[in-house]
Amino acid sequence: MRVALLQTAGTGTVAGNLDLLEATAASAAAAGARLLIAPEMFLTGYNIGERAWALAEPADGPAAGRATEIARRHGLALLYGFPEFRDGAVYNAVVWVDPEGRRRVYRKAHLFGPDERRLYLPGPEHPPLVRFEGLKIGLLICYDLEFPEAVRALAVAGAELIAVPTALMEPYGFVADALVPTRAYENGVYLAYVNRAGAEGELTYVGRSCLVGPDGRDLARAPGNAEALLIAEIDAAEIVRVRSINPYLHDLRRDLYD
Repeated sequence: MRVALLQTAGTGTVAGNLDLLEATAASAAAAGARLLIAPEMFLTGYNIGERAWALAEPADGPAAGRATEIARRHGLALLYGFPEFRDGAVYNAVVWVDPEGRRRVYRKAHLFGPDERRLYLPGPEHPPLVRFEGLKIGLLICYDLEFPEAVRALAVAGAELIAVPTALMEPYGFVADALVPTRAYENGVYLAYVNRAGAEGELTYVGRSCLVGPDGRDLARAPGNAEALLIAEIDAAEIVRVRSINPYLHDLRRDLYD
């Protein structure tokens, strides 16, 4: 499967970002991609304070409806971040939409810093797995990846690719450079880490979006924090090969851990 990673600062408006999603989906599909991943809070911007409440939508709101049309029209699955309004609260969430119109929402479990904790409720659910064209894909958001338990839980559940929309800012570039390859290697999974570009308010994003193989090596990586569309191929057979050499999951003493 070919996977496309959109590193972007966005356009500043929900309508503009949906137009950007449409244009990028067309380019990604033309290059043979079957999955397009956009950053954390792609729909609205990340560092927007209380505006997240004003712009929040239900998971089946107008933006998701348009995204479903885009996925169907271009024949690929989409994953992007947005503020979700649900039961009187707002969550930092991502939505998965496939070409058949099936949706899955994941709400960020590990909120980063006082601003996120002030604006959002933490997600209550186990990180989900979605199945697409025979591939098991786990969903996380940004800071979630920095907890090894979250990635390991998805790997133990059978994930082959873990998709992580993110908004990683300075001075935390070591997460993209060191932790992302480590998480891929120690779990024998592909890992797509899709960051925002440029700057937003007082935040400067590190960029460095990447698709890392189960051996911890980059298949594609943005060199900095400029706008970029990365496309790389993943192969489930490579997971089998790498896990035969690095059998962490096989050798894991699950009887010792709850």
